[in-house]
Amino acid sequence: MEPQPQPAADPGRAALAATVETVFRIESPRVIATVTRMVRDVGIAEELAQDALVAALEQWPRDGVPDNPGAWLMAAAKHRAVDLIRRRENYARKLAEIGRDLETTAPPEEPSDPDDIDDDLLRLVFTTCHPVLSPQARIALTLRLLGGLSTPEIARAFLVPEATVAQRIVRAKRTLAARNVAFEVPYGPDREARLGSVLDVIYLIFNEGYAATAGDDLLRPALCEDALRLARVLSGLMPKEPEVHGLTALLEFQASRTAARTGPSGEPVLLKDQNRSRWNRMLIARGITALSRADATATGAPGPYALQAAIAACHAHAYTYEETDWKAIATLYGLLAARSPSPVVELNRAVAVSMAEGPGPALEIVDAIAAEPALRDYHLLPSVRGDLLLRLGRTAQARAEFERAAALTRNERERELLLKRAAAAEGA
Repeated sequence: MEPQPQPAADPGRAALAATVETVFRIESPRVIATVTRMVRDVGIAEELAQDALVAALEQWPRDGVPDNPGAWLMAAAKHRAVDLIRRRENYARKLAEIGRDLETTAPPEEPSDPDDIDDDLLRLVFTTCHPVLSPQARIALTLRLLGGLSTPEIARAFLVPEATVAQRIVRAKRTLAARNVAFEVPYGPDREARLGSVLDVIYLIFNEGYAATAGDDLLRPALCEDALRLARVLSGLMPKEPEVHGLTALLEFQASRTAARTGPSGEPVLLKDQNRSRWNRMLIARGITALSRADATATGAPGPYALQAAIAACHAHAYTYEETDWKAIATLYGLLAARSPSPVVELNRAVAVSMAEGPGPALEIVDAIAAEPALRDYHLLPSVRGDLLLRLGRTAQARAEFERAAALTRNERERELLLKRAAAAEGA
């Protein structure tokens, strides 16, 4: 029998599937957070969200995308909770009871404590940052559940192997379930103990939205918006914590540049080429206010987030690239390196030094950290080194560095930019 011709792929169906996945990526953190409040288990909540995604992939091509896709996914996850919990007898008895009542019983009311926050996303952050987990596991799990990031994306954020991140996430969910960790925003000392991890999580979520580690787009604005909103909520919750205000200020300053960071076709626009009239002056004003609060509440040396916010403020105050106070920025990066030493901070300090003192001293800093294991697959290391070499007239070496950076990044927009810079270096 002759082989029968295979039907051509339906481009409309493929586009719809991509739409479903995009909607899910945006809405899944809220779905997971809400369902976690009901079933009290983040692992089960994530599975319910995935079941809702499968249902959407099956039904939306047939029935069309609903007017409110986020509400549809939420309802689908809730309705599937009963079937899932009843089907799995190895879940705890209390979850089975929740499952039997889920369709007819409203979620339990939360305590009316004056310090309580009616925000499921924030509860999810504090729950996944519980002290029973290691700091690395807390951040990885929250990025997975709240940020909707894939395991490879989290691995890029941590600069560690994907298998390591996958193991952390699986073990973290098992630990939270085994310890019966409450889905809540803690009070008193418990809240203070978890604050550092919460700030780190919010910062990493914002960074993934500000410069996506993978995909076709440089920006993922929804992540930036969620992170900034959570930072603002924390500022209201903890008005006497300088680092909370410092992080909020940093995110306000960074978010103010969003509109100028990409061109008409979504291509990245470097800082020196950005149209600063497109920077959001309202967000800059909010950043200045938050930074003033960080300074006013500090009782000692500024913390890492306050220092980074001060660096961002230097950029925000400069109406042109040439007006930037690079000496002040280099000094602040020196303080940050002393306060929180890391190869990435040193790489950023090198950029500031290159502008304040020239590419020669900066290249010495970069070469001193080039062998750091954490930077082995970090595409910004060869990118910065290529820029310094180009400014020193070493064009062939610069081209090789830009090409190496392009090979390392998983973001298509960044890869295109780096390859253009490599070509320009060859022409120079």
